[in-house]
Amino acid sequence: MRGLLCLLCCLWAQAGSAQGFAVHDLTQVTEAARASLGSGTSAQAEPEHLILTCTGCAGAPLAELQLGRLSDGTEQRVRSGKTSFGALEALCIKRNPDCRLSGLPAGPAIGWITVYALGNGGGATAVILRDGDLLSIDARATSRGSAEDTVQRLVQTIMPRIVGP
Repeated sequence: MRGLLCLLCCLWAQAGSAQGFAVHDLTQVTEAARASLGSGTSAQAEPEHLILTCTGCAGAPLAELQLGRLSDGTEQRVRSGKTSFGALEALCIKRNPDCRLSGLPAGPAIGWITVYALGNGGGATAVILRDGDLLSIDARATSRGSAEDTVQRLVQTIMPRIVGP
């Protein structure tokens, strides 16, 4: 019994030390996300999935935001420098030779943005990690610049609320 109690205390202490994101429900940021893209933006929101479309906006962006978990060690390898942004970009270039990756200031989280050509348009993806929590923001638009602009707007608008202090 004493061993079980000790194990539970250890697990509870580990759970308490993992901060993760402050917000785990994308419906709480739907209106702010919609407003960041412009009037005429429509949204389909669920707690872990948000889709935004704006056919009347510059570049006609389609953005998809998802909350999830990533516990494969990527966050720790990037935080420690074992995996550099250059190495991540090299992986991205293997999939799409036009891919470019840059670091993303994300407060207590870590993050990066990739921008790439996609058919006749472009795409951009932001990846934000904190204590195993994952926020991905993916955009498609008529150009790389429009896709990147869409992701940057969403990152600036909602990332601080999701990540927290």
